[in-house]
Amino acid sequence: MTSTAPNGWRTFLTLWGTQSLSVVGSALSYFAITIYLTTTLYPDPGQKASLAFALSAVALAGALPAIFGAPVAGAWADRHDRKRVMFTCDLGSALVSLALGLLVILGALPLWVLVPLVALSSFLGSFHGAAFDTSYAVLVPPERLPRANGMMQTLWTLSGLLAPGLAAFLIALPALLGQRGIEVPFLQNGTALVFLLDGLTFLVAGFVLWRLHIPTPKRTDAVPKSLLSDVGFGFRYILARRPLLWLLGTFSVANFVGAPLGVFEPLIVKFTLGPDWQARGLTFEAALALLATVGGVGGVLGGLFISSWGGLKERRVLGVLVPMILGGFALVAFAFSRNLYLSAALLGLNFFTIPVLNAHSQAIWQTQVPPEMQGRVFSVRRLIAQCTGPFATFLAGIAGGLFPPASILLVLGIAQIAFCMAQLFNPYLRRVEDRAWLEELATQRAAT
Repeated sequence: MTSTAPNGWRTFLTLWGTQSLSVVGSALSYFAITIYLTTTLYPDPGQKASLAFALSAVALAGALPAIFGAPVAGAWADRHDRKRVMFTCDLGSALVSLALGLLVILGALPLWVLVPLVALSSFLGSFHGAAFDTSYAVLVPPERLPRANGMMQTLWTLSGLLAPGLAAFLIALPALLGQRGIEVPFLQNGTALVFLLDGLTFLVAGFVLWRLHIPTPKRTDAVPKSLLSDVGFGFRYILARRPLLWLLGTFSVANFVGAPLGVFEPLIVKFTLGPDWQARGLTFEAALALLATVGGVGGVLGGLFISSWGGLKERRVLGVLVPMILGGFALVAFAFSRNLYLSAALLGLNFFTIPVLNAHSQAIWQTQVPPEMQGRVFSVRRLIAQCTGPFATFLAGIAGGLFPPASILLVLGIAQIAFCMAQLFNPYLRRVEDRAWLEELATQRAAT
């Protein structure tokens, strides 16, 4: 394992702090795009079908390049200086955000222009993420990896929690200033303000990044001429190490179980919890917002918990499986609940477990995969693990119209509990942190 750089933890904290700006800025932009589509491009009730198509197109433009571009991004990160990759992506993302803001100001941002720009931003994000994720192991001491991962998990959850309210304020800010007689040239449109601020966060992150020392580990294997050969390496590496494959399969199951929540949650609030929130004098919007907010708070608390605790130093696979089992029980209880407040608390508990298990899983991969190979391996891991989410969401849209959503979540929760409890006795997964054994398995596979 390559040793960490001197003052690596301090460098990571600086990098984490400045990159946090761009994460929050991106969350603000995504919310602003939704507002722009709803209030500017398709404001009329008769445009419901067009609005639904536009929202789906933007969502796919944001998701698909990140998922399917990950293997190429990972191979690229292992071939090039990771600091330069991140800096270039920060600069490119800044230009995309500034272009969005300028086009909104000019009134020249139709859907056919918006979708490619969102896709480009997502593609750049996949390259930045590949380079950033693989820099942990050369900056952070192994014993602090769960803490570092927990900090990132907290950031992602917190940005999603804060972005809607902050973006709504920024969008309304030019109008509020106008009421007080304050005119800001070229910024009468609040949506443009959000995009421009997002671009500024990328520029700040890139400027600070350029002044940091982030080592790129030297590859111990020969660099093939073909980039596709490097992409294939990530698949071969994981397939040759069955414990890592089992860990990846466990996350694929978790993503398959968790993805339908976005589809089923509004249905459960409307049809299953309806009598309770109506008796309390609440509206559907208020009840749904309560569940979303408590779930987000649960995720933030989980991130803060793992960040302050630092996670398990050994047998970290228990830090993956035990929270998944706990989250499965919370999901089962959520399916049975008919009380709005109890359902919100159970959803918060489910989301609390996600940063904890993610941080431990990431730490296992970071310590078991050599730093010079992490770009190729991590990107393939991301592709396989995340592919089950869109597939499960698609099935949820069909199953939700045929069966009670709460019953489907009950089955999914029980399946997650049963699968993870079985993995506690899986001899391969229990030894996933034995790196010498992993390499022995890989050697045996290569010999056969």
